[in-house]
Amino acid sequence: MKKKELATVISQNTLAPDIYDMWLETSLAKDAKPGQFVAVYPRDGATLLPRPISICQVNQEKTALRLVYRKAGKGTAEFSAYEAGQKVALLGVLGNGFPLEAGRGKKVLLMGGGIGVPPILQLAKELEADTTTVLGYRNRDLFLAEDFKKVTNLVVATEDGSVGTKGNVLDAVRENGLQADVIMACGPMPMLRAIKAFAAEHHMKAYISLEERMACGVGACLGCVTKTKEVDHHSHVHNARICTDGPVFDAEDVEI
Repeated sequence: MKKKELATVISQNTLAPDIYDMWLETSLAKDAKPGQFVAVYPRDGATLLPRPISICQVNQEKTALRLVYRKAGKGTAEFSAYEAGQKVALLGVLGNGFPLEAGRGKKVLLMGGGIGVPPILQLAKELEADTTTVLGYRNRDLFLAEDFKKVTNLVVATEDGSVGTKGNVLDAVRENGLQADVIMACGPMPMLRAIKAFAAEHHMKAYISLEERMACGVGACLGCVTKTKEVDHHSHVHNARICTDGPVFDAEDVEI
């Protein structure tokens, strides 16, 4: 059951250039699952729509959410100035997360690229599986890497070759000879297309979280859709709403 409420900022830090790390005290934490997101409302009345931000982490007591996000526009620029004690309006918890049961007891490759790295952290913490996490960055600003090292085997790729494998996450998979039964991933669309093709080639199951601009966040506007193999029961066409049917999909079910 999604609801709107006022959360309280616990802390905020900068992890890398334009990458911010905010902890919020909120009752939404008790229902949050890996891969889900919340809609964060700006205070600026001229900025009408909330901003969807993936859940990076839930504290052990399930009383707080960690949001790690990139400052990319007016709304997120406002969020980046929030300080401890301030109130923030949230709508959540939104979307369908990663299917934990699909990886339970199996060998799983977790992959995150860019701002698709944060939602993989809670997944790595909760997944009862033999996991290796492959993270892709532009350069040596490896935000969250130390957090991942505490809960999973970590492999890194950087576009400039400054750390780990030079290239992308699949380059790192090949260079390190990594194998698994299942892939779970979040990142930019070119990365997810490549992972879908890689999984099909190697007869692996893959679950991918699609990053997309969203307007309402609750499935009413049809502003964020992806093509699917099956007909959507809501729109009666080969579309699915990323905000409600996703953001996590079985890679075989979507045409990206």
